[in-house]
This record gives sequence, structure tokens and C-alpha cells, in this order.
Amino acid sequence: MHAIRQSAFGPPESLRYEETGRPVPGPGEVLIRVAAAGVHLMDTALRAGSSYGLPLPSLPMTPGREVAGTVEAVGPDVDAGRLGERVVAYLGHERSGGYAEFAIADAEAPHSLPTQVGYPEAVAMIGTGRTVLGVLDQARLTAQDVVVVTAAAGGMGVLLVQAARRAGALVVGLAGGSGKTEQVLTEGADAAVDYTADGWTAELDAALGPRGATVLFDGVGGDLGTTAMRRLAPGGRHLFYGWASEPGRFGALPAEELDRRGITSTFVVGPSLFELPGGVRALEERALAEAASGRLRPAIRSFPLAEAAAAHHALESRATTGKVVLLTD
Repeated sequence: MHAIRQSAFGPPESLRYEETGRPVPGPGEVLIRVAAAGVHLMDTALRAGSSYGLPLPSLPMTPGREVAGTVEAVGPDVDAGRLGERVVAYLGHERSGGYAEFAIADAEAPHSLPTQVGYPEAVAMIGTGRTVLGVLDQARLTAQDVVVVTAAAGGMGVLLVQAARRAGALVVGLAGGSGKTEQVLTEGADAAVDYTADGWTAELDAALGPRGATVLFDGVGGDLGTTAMRRLAPGGRHLFYGWASEPGRFGALPAEELDRRGITSTFVVGPSLFELPGGVRALEERALAEAASGRLRPAIRSFPLAEAAAAHHALESRATTGKVVLLTD
């Protein structure tokens, strides 16, 4: 089989498309013939040798933790009735191997995939989609909310825009470049602001009106995240889940200012996400159901498996919209 192999930490070019042996499922495992594999910003950090709280993988290795495809083989103690089943799986923090034509998963990890959900969309929902639902559970949006979404053309941003509009909220998306702002408007935002343009903060203020924002979803952090936080009205909710602009630096206001204005600031993908009722498995099931019903529609940017390095380049340079996915065919 072919797989992406990494033998040293470094730039995207450290990802090599190579021929390697097909893995064999052991007890409690299944082998998935991979049709689509998800690419995450954390993958790019680990590839470069930056852990951000996760242990660095042992090298050589094959990256990737999100896969969709069909069950090709099962371990000796796994029901053979699963052979040929269309599935999607999050492989877990301790197991990688998704950037390949075949990948091993724990037998309990795969979800049976509804026929109306394609493999790329399933990959987007099993990781990104479940996180979005966990964030929304904590946000408790209403039709009275005014919502700002940073990185609104990204994998999470697109889904948050859709969900906020469905809740009846007024939605303003921030994105970098005219192509991305057009995507945000297509997803249903009431306004889209290009934060790379001169005078963008005035455009944001005009879109929000005198009330300001009641909710900020921020996966960008840094100066952009902090600037957006200053648009929160008294009593506003800041829900943050990333730092794409400046690794390791969330958007933040001084604690005394948060207290004075009654703003709550919550990191929503830490323990609070995984302690939600039903845990991660329930979030995954709900995310797939949302995609099957059409209530959430992930945007996809796909690359051939052999071009994983190009996918990493594009993601790191913010040249993509939606979820980045590798396809084996």
C-alpha cells in the first residue's frame, strides 16, 4: 500500500509518499480501506515538532487521526459481519496512521456511515463537526444573540456560521480575503468582514451596530482575537478554541476588564468538551446525524493523498476554506 511517512520533524516536505506494508488488525482491531483522511492544524504542528500539549510522536510515523472508508479486515475476535461496512473513525490521540490507503482502528471506534454522507464529509464531521457541537452546547445560542465568528471560512467556522443562523442569531464572519468572505456569505452570514483589509474594524463595528456582539467564537487568537473581544457587549460570551494566527497565544482581555464588563471567557475544547453528557462518542454520533439530515454542511478542500505536503502548505498559509481532506482515489 501507499502511505505518507515522516522520518524527521520539519517542514511539509518532510512528509513523503512511500510504498509500505499493509497493517494487519490484531485482537480488538479493524483494518479500514481509507477513502478520505482528515488534515488538522494540529497535524501541521506535530509535523514541525511542536506539541502544544500533546506528546510528540515517535518517528518514523504516518500522520492522521480521522479516516473514512470501508472495513477491509477484522481482528480474530471481531465480528466478521462488519466486513465491507462503510465507516468513519477518529483513531484517537494515541494512534495515528490515517494518511494511508489502509489504517488500523480500535474495533469500537468506527461509526457506521449513513449512505447520504460521503467519505470526505464524514471525515469533516467526525473530528471538526463533533467539536463544533461541543462548542455550541456550551454557547447556548438564541435568536437574540449577535454572533462573531473568526476564521469563519475554516472547517469549524463554516459550521458555526450555519448553526448560528439556524438558531436565528445575527451572524458576522471574519475571514482573510475576498474569496473567503464570499464563502462566509454563501454559508448564511449576515455580514462578512475581511480582516486583512484596511479599516476592517470600522466595517465590523458597522455590521454589529450599537449593541455590539453577545457571542464570540474564536479559533484565531492573538491580536485578531483580542480585537474581536473588544466588540463584546457587557455580559458577552467569549468561547475560544484555537490560536491559528499566533501559536500558543489566545485572544485575551485583562481579567479586571472581563470582570467589569461581565464577560465570560471559556476555553471550550478542554476538559469541558469531553465532560459533556454522553462524552465524545455521543458528539460524534450527533455530528454525523447533523450531516445526514443536511442541517450542517461541511465545506471541503481536498488533495490527493500523494500531495499531503501541499495540503499542509496550504493549511499553514491559510490558503484553504473548509476542512482539508486527503483522498486516496
